[in-house]
Amino acid sequence: MNSWLPFEWIAASRFLREGRMQTLFIIMGVSIGVGVIIFMSAALAGQQANMIRRVLSAQAHIVLLPPQEIARPLRGPEVAEAAIVQRPYQRLRSIDQWQKIIAEVGRMRAVTAVSPMASGPVLAVRGEATRAVSMLGVDPDLYYRVIPLPEKIVRGTANLTSEDIIVGTELASDLGVTVGDKLSVSVASGQAATLKIVGIVDLGSKGTNQRNTYVSLHTAQALLGLIGGVSSIDLTVSDIYAAEDVAQTIAAMTGVEADSWIYTNAQFYMAINAQVVSNTIIRFCVALAIAFGIAAVLIVSVVQKSKEIGILRAMGTSQGQIMRVFLVQGAVLGLGGSVFGSALGGAAILAWQTFVRNPDGTPLFPLEMDPRLFVASAILATLTGLVAAVAPALRGARLDPVVAIRG
Repeated sequence: MNSWLPFEWIAASRFLREGRMQTLFIIMGVSIGVGVIIFMSAALAGQQANMIRRVLSAQAHIVLLPPQEIARPLRGPEVAEAAIVQRPYQRLRSIDQWQKIIAEVGRMRAVTAVSPMASGPVLAVRGEATRAVSMLGVDPDLYYRVIPLPEKIVRGTANLTSEDIIVGTELASDLGVTVGDKLSVSVASGQAATLKIVGIVDLGSKGTNQRNTYVSLHTAQALLGLIGGVSSIDLTVSDIYAAEDVAQTIAAMTGVEADSWIYTNAQFYMAINAQVVSNTIIRFCVALAIAFGIAAVLIVSVVQKSKEIGILRAMGTSQGQIMRVFLVQGAVLGLGGSVFGSALGGAAILAWQTFVRNPDGTPLFPLEMDPRLFVASAILATLTGLVAAVAPALRGARLDPVVAIRG
C-alpha cells in the first residue's frame, strides 16, 4: 500500500498510529507551546512598535546640536590657575556651517530625512494668561518628513507662513485660544511678535502639548536672534535601533553633538531590551518543555516497542534505519504540533484584536500576523522534535535483538 515510501516512514507512521493517545497528547502539548510562542512574539512586537511609535511620534531619531562650550583655565607667568573651572552658561548658538553638515548627512545611506530647526524658550501671552513654552522654528517641507505633524492636527491646518503658529491642545486649553486667534510671543532679549494660530496639534503627551509651539524657520530665527542660523538639525534613519551607531558616526564626521533617541530615552530602551530578553527566555523554556515531552514519549515508545525493534534488527534492519525511524517520529510530532500551534496562535491573535480594546473602541495595540513568525515557529518546533528524538533513537538502535526479543 505504501511500498513507495521509505522503510523509516512506514515504521514511524505505524508506531505513531499504534500509540494514538500518546501521539495525540504530545501533539496537543507541542501545539500549545507553539501557540504560546507565536502569540507572545506577536504581542511583544506589537507592544514594542506601539511604545516606540508613541515615543518617536514627536521626536526625531537623531538630533544634531552645536558642540558645548568648554571653559579652559588661563595659563601664563602672571596668571594663577583656578582650583575650580566653572562650566560656562550654554547660550543659544547656531550650528557652524549647518548647510554643509545637512548636505553631508543627507548623503548617508542610513539617513532618510533631514530638517534644520531654530528653537528656544519664549513667553506666550494671551490677555492675562501667560505660559513659558518652547518655540520650534521649522521648514514645513522638510520637518514634516521627520515628524508627520499634519497627521496630528486636531483642528485647523499644518500650513505655516511667517505670521502663523501651531500650538498643542493643552496649551490652547490653558490660554483659552482656538484656531484663528492671535497669540503674542516674546523672548528674553525683548523681541516679540503677534502670530495667528492656524492649527492645534495633539502630540500624544500632555507635557509636550503644553510645551511645544511651531512657527516657520525664518520667524524663529528673527525672534531668537539666529539670523541665518539653526540651533539643531533633526534626522530620521531607516533602522531606528541603529540610531546610536549612526549618531556616533555623524559626531565623529562633523564634530557636532549627536544625540539619538536611544541615548535620550536610555531607561525606555533598557526596558525594551529587558522585554526582549525575558521573551527569549520564555520561548527557550517552552521549547525545552516541548523537547522533553517528545523525548519522554519516544523513550516510552522504545520500551513498548522493544520486541518489534528486536525483530526488525533480527530481520536485517540496520542501526541507522532504526535511528531514522525515531528521528522521523520526532520530526513528525514537532511538525504536526507546529501546524496546529500556528492555527492556535493565529486564533489567539484574532481574539486579541477583536476583544481587547481601549474604552474608545480602538485596539489596545495592534498585533500583526507576520508570516515569517509562523514559518520560524514551525521550523523551531520541527527541529526541537528532531533533536529530542536523538536520545530515544540511539537507545532504540543499541538494543540487542536477542535480549529485546526475549524480553
